[in-house]
Amino acid sequence: MTDSEALKIMESLYEDNPLAERFKEPVQYLNNRKQTEKWVRDEFIAKGGQPKDEYPLYAVLGYSNWIENHLSSFDIDRIHIPLSIFTELDISFTYPDSMVTYLLGMDKHAVYYQPEYHGKIFTLSEVNLLANMYGAPEEKWRTALLEGMGPYIEYIEAQIWNHKPLLAYLGTR
Repeated sequence: MTDSEALKIMESLYEDNPLAERFKEPVQYLNNRKQTEKWVRDEFIAKGGQPKDEYPLYAVLGYSNWIENHLSSFDIDRIHIPLSIFTELDISFTYPDSMVTYLLGMDKHAVYYQPEYHGKIFTLSEVNLLANMYGAPEEKWRTALLEGMGPYIEYIEAQIWNHKPLLAYLGTR
């Protein structure tokens, strides 16, 4: 997909709500997305990850009240995928959303920055340790966001770098 095609799609998705407001400034969002994806990919590789695909598929680990409460204007489906179909080499995680944690990690604003998990990429085994230490994000973690970044977000984002296990799993259902 070309950048101009991506920008047209983003323009069509813009609505005045917390989930779609990211598309209000599509050029800025696209630039931020590219920068964030490069950071996630590079950090994942540095931790031993072996992306098979150029770009990840994004998912949420577990459940997110915040996303569920803001989906009303989107036509989406939910699927439940066991983590056991992936290896350490296939999938990375961020808390919260990769763009948000990247920005919080860069800025390190005293009120918002949580050094335990902001600005970090986690592997499959690390995210299990993190969840054991802190519980589920919606239970104990809170990420207050900077002006213009939206409300609290409490979920772990998964970046699937090898689409084959996912496609094989979905093909067997």
